[in-house]
Amino acid sequence: MPPRQAGAAPGVILSTEGLRAAETAPAWTEWMGRLFHGIESDIYGDASFEGRVATGCAGDVVLTRLQANRHRVRRRGSVICRPEADYLKIVAPWQGEAVVEQYGRQARVRSGGWAIYDMTHSYDVSNPQYSDHLIVMVPRAALAERGLALEHLMGRGTGGSGIARVALETMRSTYQELQHMGPGAASGAGAAIAELVRLCLLEMSGEQTSVSRQEAFRDSVREYIGRHLRDPGLSLDQIAQASGCSKRHLHHAFAGESQSLAHYIQQRRLQACMRDLRDPALAGQTITDIAFAWGFSNGAHFSRVFRDHAGMSPSDFRRQHRSL
Repeated sequence: MPPRQAGAAPGVILSTEGLRAAETAPAWTEWMGRLFHGIESDIYGDASFEGRVATGCAGDVVLTRLQANRHRVRRRGSVICRPEADYLKIVAPWQGEAVVEQYGRQARVRSGGWAIYDMTHSYDVSNPQYSDHLIVMVPRAALAERGLALEHLMGRGTGGSGIARVALETMRSTYQELQHMGPGAASGAGAAIAELVRLCLLEMSGEQTSVSRQEAFRDSVREYIGRHLRDPGLSLDQIAQASGCSKRHLHHAFAGESQSLAHYIQQRRLQACMRDLRDPALAGQTITDIAFAWGFSNGAHFSRVFRDHAGMSPSDFRRQHRSL
């Protein structure tokens, strides 16, 4: 990311305005990879794309407003960064929804909430509708706290109250007022954001309240699903038995989530299939072989749900990514 002066008015880094329709998706994909250290991007198979990004710095904290049609980004593997480029990343929607997945956890956030993840490790972020998001990058060093296990806190969303709400309002107002701040004030605002995010993480890692115990249980269920994703017999009965609970308790634990466990399993399987369809090393495997390897047992059903998820057929998806 090119350096910017702290307190400078956010500037447009990329706008697809003025580009021909056929140029918009390649331009966006190339830009996302360059700006965010090689991440991959796709636009659900849409024929054209509209996007605009503006960014500025508040001290060491980078604030970006991203306005774009539906799209997804992903990273596979880890990236070794220089200390000055080692960030944790927050997505805070003004409009739309973001689905963040990292370390087997999934956070779905809309306006009023935010999710945090480590941009140097594998992750997926889906924006399934038009997005107007505030993206905040906070240096890991600013959040370092003795005994604070950051990995356990990544891929999580926050509620819309308490210190998380204070942090969100501070991030938003800092971005909106950045153009009116001098370098000193901007650096102070960035330090305030980092401190509020640190306090949120401390609260999230606090004592095992009933809420955090419930989250730990959900994490264990998601991890079990991840380990058994290839098993076509994976079911709620199997998960409940392995978790030592009833199906009723399982449903209750995930009652507040925006998708059912069955839908979550299907989404994880589809994402695994998409990854394999992109992989040149698996070009010799048929689409059916890949689908069945990830627990699907009906080719027609797989094709239908894949098209709903990816915006194109599995064969078109594989063909498109072979040409990139």
